[in-house]
Amino acid sequence: MSKSKTLEGKIQLKLDQRKEKNSFRSLKNIPNLIDFCSNDYLGFSQSINVKPIGSSGATGSRLISGNSSKFEDLEIKIAKFHDSETALICNSGYDANLGLFSCIADKGDTIIYDQYIHASIRDGIRLSKARSFSFEHNNLYSLERKLKQATGSIIIAVESIYSMDGDCTPLLEIITLCEKYNAHIILDEAHATGVLGDNGEGLAQNLKVQNRLFARVHTYGKAMGCHGAVILGSETLRNYLINYSRSFIYSTALGTHSLKCIEAAYTKLTSAEEINRLHQNISDFKSLLSVKLKSRLLESISPIQCILIPGIDKAKSVEAGLQAKGLDCRAILHPTVEEGKERIRICIHSFNTTEEIKLCVDILEELIK
Repeated sequence: MSKSKTLEGKIQLKLDQRKEKNSFRSLKNIPNLIDFCSNDYLGFSQSINVKPIGSSGATGSRLISGNSSKFEDLEIKIAKFHDSETALICNSGYDANLGLFSCIADKGDTIIYDQYIHASIRDGIRLSKARSFSFEHNNLYSLERKLKQATGSIIIAVESIYSMDGDCTPLLEIITLCEKYNAHIILDEAHATGVLGDNGEGLAQNLKVQNRLFARVHTYGKAMGCHGAVILGSETLRNYLINYSRSFIYSTALGTHSLKCIEAAYTKLTSAEEINRLHQNISDFKSLLSVKLKSRLLESISPIQCILIPGIDKAKSVEAGLQAKGLDCRAILHPTVEEGKERIRICIHSFNTTEEIKLCVDILEELIK
């Protein structure tokens, strides 16, 4: 058998094709660069210091040996913070979305999702028995066309802030439209947690519409600076997930240290000045851009600021130029984004100094001519 017909040969061929298109991904470890790429928007990963308490691991899933009063007490606190009937902690945002979307709809039901929705939600939908449709990004007319085709229970999946563009969903308008068609909204608040709202509660509470949603997912690996996620919803939903969400049922639970970090992050949110500093830094970054760069900038009020640089080679060249000057910025390439919409994704943080932000803008101006 020739090597090209073996499994090893088959996967190598796919890797070679990625390399030919200059879109091959590899792990990077570039120390001592100024952070303009991480999701640590408030710097909590650097400031939360929780000493290990108790066992290092949960020892099993929560349905076997992993549950404890620490989980249950924290879930009550989280539910109160987010004005939700209940909360269910999951191991990650990916696990939360995979488990939720794979089990929430049955054959004959319909899931409709924004075309820019996160991969974890797409993967959950693929495991579901429901029909599914995407609608054009943030396009209410496209959403309504799909709603008219829907059958059974209808679930709409949107994100508060989209990770590759940094823009917000038109949530108020989507709620009004979905109520017209008796559709249920699941809102992924991953990039809005710790960012939107007076205390970082997220988009839904900032707009005071949390009670008009079916479920919310908040993740802790971004502005909260730790690990894990939570699904917010009714007592019925919580009980259903405990019984039917496979990623919850069959995963070893988070350890005590992770729970303490989540609790500490929520405590910091209620007294943090970092949120105000973050939004000031976002404003400063945008105000420093030239008219030319502003014309390439995608509309965003979030820490995610994207400058379009069409073409993989061009975007990677700008990335390399920024890193050579000591700035950790990343190019986002096809297939993560549409071909021709490659971009440099700048993540602004509360801890970025005025000098660092100005340096970033100056180098971008120099590289993008």
